Amino acid sequence: MKWNLRMVAAQRDLWRPTEVLAAFRQVGFNPSLSKVAALWGGTPVTVRLEDLDMMCAALGCTVADLLQAEPLAGTQATPEEGQRTADGGEPASGPVRPVPGRRRGSGPRSLPPS
Repeated sequence: MKWNLRMVAAQRDLWRPTEVLAAFRQVGFNPSLSKVAALWGGTPVTVRLEDLDMMCAALGCTVADLLQAEPLAGTQATPEEGQRTADGGEPASGPVRPVPGRRRGSGPRSLPPS
Protein backbone atom coordinates (compact mmCIF):
# COMPACT_ATOMS: atom_id res chain seq x y z
CA MET A 1 0.00 0.00 0.00
CA LYS A 2 1.14 3.52 -0.72
CA TRP A 3 0.28 6.57 1.32
CA ASN A 4 -1.96 9.21 -0.19
CA LEU A 5 -1.34 11.78 2.55
CA ARG A 6 -0.45 14.68 0.26
CA MET A 7 -3.79 14.65 -1.58
CA VAL A 8 -5.83 14.27 1.63
CA ALA A 9 -3.90 17.08 3.31
CA ALA A 10 -4.38 19.36 0.30
CA GLN A 11 -8.14 19.00 0.73
CA ARG A 12 -7.70 20.58 4.19
CA ASP A 13 -5.37 23.32 2.83
CA LEU A 14 -2.28 21.76 4.41
CA TRP A 15 0.51 22.18 1.89
CA ARG A 16 3.65 21.27 3.85
CA PRO A 17 4.67 18.34 6.06
CA THR A 18 5.19 20.75 8.98
CA GLU A 19 1.56 21.89 8.71
CA VAL A 20 0.42 18.25 8.73
CA LEU A 21 2.62 17.62 11.78
CA ALA A 22 0.93 20.52 13.60
CA ALA A 23 -2.51 19.08 12.74
CA PHE A 24 -1.43 15.66 14.06
CA ARG A 25 -0.19 17.17 17.33
CA GLN A 26 -3.58 18.86 17.88
CA VAL A 27 -5.20 15.42 18.22
CA GLY A 28 -2.39 13.94 20.34
CA PHE A 29 -0.41 12.13 17.64
CA ASN A 30 3.27 13.08 17.91
CA PRO A 31 5.27 11.43 15.09
CA SER A 32 8.70 12.65 14.10
CA LEU A 33 9.00 15.11 11.23
CA SER A 34 10.96 12.50 9.25
CA LYS A 35 8.04 10.04 9.55
CA VAL A 36 5.59 12.70 8.39
CA ALA A 37 7.90 13.59 5.49
CA ALA A 38 8.08 9.90 4.50
CA LEU A 39 4.28 9.67 4.63
CA TRP A 40 4.10 12.88 2.57
CA GLY A 41 6.36 11.38 -0.08
CA GLY A 42 4.39 8.12 -0.28
CA THR A 43 7.20 6.02 1.18
CA PRO A 44 6.06 2.81 2.90
CA VAL A 45 6.10 3.53 6.64
CA THR A 46 4.89 1.41 9.56
CA VAL A 47 2.03 3.03 11.47
CA ARG A 48 0.08 1.51 14.36
CA LEU A 49 -3.68 1.20 13.98
CA GLU A 50 -4.44 3.65 16.80
CA ASP A 51 -2.06 6.17 15.20
CA LEU A 52 -3.85 5.68 11.89
CA ASP A 53 -7.13 6.51 13.62
CA MET A 54 -5.59 9.73 15.02
CA MET A 55 -4.26 10.66 11.58
CA CYS A 56 -7.76 10.26 10.16
CA ALA A 57 -9.23 12.33 13.00
CA ALA A 58 -6.70 15.12 12.36
CA LEU A 59 -7.34 15.17 8.61
CA GLY A 60 -11.07 14.45 8.68
CA CYS A 61 -10.79 11.45 6.38
CA THR A 62 -11.13 7.67 6.35
CA VAL A 63 -8.41 5.04 6.26
CA ALA A 64 -9.34 4.28 2.66
CA ASP A 65 -8.65 7.92 1.77
CA LEU A 66 -5.11 7.68 3.20
CA LEU A 67 -4.12 4.38 1.62
CA GLN A 68 -3.77 3.78 -2.09
CA ALA A 69 -3.52 0.24 -3.42
CA GLU A 70 -0.48 -0.60 -5.52
CA PRO A 71 -0.94 -2.49 -8.80
CA LEU A 72 -0.49 -6.25 -8.57
CA ALA A 73 2.89 -7.59 -9.59
CA GLY A 74 2.87 -9.49 -12.85
CA THR A 75 -0.11 -7.71 -14.36
CA GLN A 76 0.59 -6.07 -17.66
CA ALA A 77 -1.11 -2.99 -18.94
CA THR A 78 -3.07 -3.51 -22.09
CA PRO A 79 -1.85 -1.44 -25.02
CA GLU A 80 -3.87 1.65 -25.77
CA GLU A 81 -5.81 1.85 -29.02
CA GLY A 82 -3.46 3.02 -31.76
CA GLN A 83 -0.35 2.66 -29.59
CA ARG A 84 2.86 1.91 -31.46
CA THR A 85 6.36 0.86 -30.50
CA ALA A 86 9.38 3.13 -30.77
CA ASP A 87 10.22 1.84 -34.25
CA GLY A 88 6.66 2.47 -35.47
CA GLY A 89 5.50 -1.15 -35.41
CA GLU A 90 2.55 -2.68 -33.64
CA PRO A 91 2.97 -3.66 -29.97
CA ALA A 92 3.94 -7.29 -29.37
CA SER A 93 1.13 -9.60 -28.32
CA GLY A 94 3.19 -11.51 -25.74
CA PRO A 95 6.08 -10.85 -23.41
CA VAL A 96 8.88 -8.95 -25.08
CA ARG A 97 12.39 -10.34 -24.72
CA PRO A 98 15.41 -8.08 -25.02
CA VAL A 99 17.68 -8.67 -27.98
CA PRO A 100 21.41 -8.11 -27.52
CA GLY A 101 22.84 -5.33 -29.64
CA ARG A 102 25.49 -5.92 -32.24
CA ARG A 103 29.01 -5.36 -31.11
CA ARG A 104 30.95 -2.50 -32.63
CA GLY A 105 34.28 -3.63 -33.88
CA SER A 106 35.51 -6.61 -35.75
CA GLY A 107 35.73 -10.22 -34.74
CA PRO A 108 34.75 -12.15 -31.68
CA ARG A 109 35.46 -11.00 -28.16
CA SER A 110 38.85 -11.83 -26.76
CA LEU A 111 39.33 -14.18 -23.84
CA PRO A 112 40.16 -12.71 -20.44
CA PRO A 113 43.81 -12.95 -19.32
CA SER A 114 44.70 -16.13 -17.45
